[in-house]
Amino acid sequence: MTEGSITKKLISFAIPLFFGQLLQQTYNVVDSVVVGNVLGKEALAAVSTTGSLIFLMVGFINGLFMGNNVIVGKRYGAKDYEGVSIAVHTGITFALIMGVVLTVGGYFITPQLLKLMGTPEDVLPNSITYFKIFFLGGLGNVIYNACCGVFQAMGDSKRPLYYLMASTCINTVLDILFVKFLGFGIGGAAGATIIAQFVSAFLAFSKLTKVDGPHRIYISKLAMDKETIAKELKIGFPTGIQNSVIAIGNVVVQSNINAFGAVAMAGCGSYFKLEGFVFLPIVCMTMALTTFVSQNLGAGNYDRVRKGSVIGTLISAGAAEVIGVITIVFAPILLRMFSNDPEVLAIGASQARTESLFYFLLATSHALAGIYRGAGKTTVPMLVMLSSWCLLRITYITVTVRFIPVVNVIFWAYPLTWSVSTIIFIIYYFKANWMRQEK
Repeated sequence: MTEGSITKKLISFAIPLFFGQLLQQTYNVVDSVVVGNVLGKEALAAVSTTGSLIFLMVGFINGLFMGNNVIVGKRYGAKDYEGVSIAVHTGITFALIMGVVLTVGGYFITPQLLKLMGTPEDVLPNSITYFKIFFLGGLGNVIYNACCGVFQAMGDSKRPLYYLMASTCINTVLDILFVKFLGFGIGGAAGATIIAQFVSAFLAFSKLTKVDGPHRIYISKLAMDKETIAKELKIGFPTGIQNSVIAIGNVVVQSNINAFGAVAMAGCGSYFKLEGFVFLPIVCMTMALTTFVSQNLGAGNYDRVRKGSVIGTLISAGAAEVIGVITIVFAPILLRMFSNDPEVLAIGASQARTESLFYFLLATSHALAGIYRGAGKTTVPMLVMLSSWCLLRITYITVTVRFIPVVNVIFWAYPLTWSVSTIIFIIYYFKANWMRQEK
């Protein structure tokens, strides 16, 4: 990432990430496709309503590991290979601990959170069943993401793709087997997911114990270095809070959607699954920019950082807008993967028409946030997301729905808050000395 054509480096790094994220999204969507077509719209609503809470808990923990990724990337760019090894072992040890915390917390706490969200009584039992089983795989989820973060920080975006290919195939086959042929119901879909998660975690962790390089894991060295974990948490904690803040905002959004009943839940849930594919180039370029910035700042290539940040942001925004246009045209057809119910399809298509042309704003916000994280300025994205994607979004929905009680009003919360965050991020880019590094 520190030498050669910036555009080629960013794109070549992002392409494997894209296919990996494509598989990840397919992995996530398979549950909804199988459940929606085999078990019906009530079961689909149960799976759909779990997304916000899953991101609330998983997003916080994965956000913490952003600090580890940034530290590894900077030390690798600075050729501090002993420092890389210390950071990797610290990060993986921390992941093992947090994976256990996620498993226990997810199993026992989230059923109560589902009730607080106002999940309808006809959907609640299935939601609780799916949630409890899903979080039994929490350890696998965290270990996989931590290991892949190490690979990506080192500039290797291909290995995570291979592991996702394996887990996606396993999840798809087991979903169909458990739900359609063995009749395990919604619990079978969750069970297929956790089996696949543990397989991908094992593959990634196993490779790190054999790879040549400073990021190799030695079981005997698994421990947390106090200085390193302090630095990682200082960078990662704001990102974890940011993810939680976004998730809390989404939980409030989901609670308002729940108030419109199972049809609205299924329609919006189907759109959100489809939207996940739209976010792929956005997420991939954001991850590429974070790695690019961290490695080049570690190497002292400040001009390269500024040029790369502009190029990456423009690529991401342009790709997002093209996909937005495609989404408007094909959404009514694509949504049929999840349900053939006319009411469900109408709500999903309406949300697509409302949000799609504003995807360039979402892409710009994510790209700039990724740049600032790579520079270690993770507090900035946290504060911007807190103010716009949580407080403003919640306020808008809470007030507006009271006066205009239709589900379509909720959809406009996204373009509104994307606009605000983009403006703030752009101002910070030009006004702040965000490349300055702490010693």
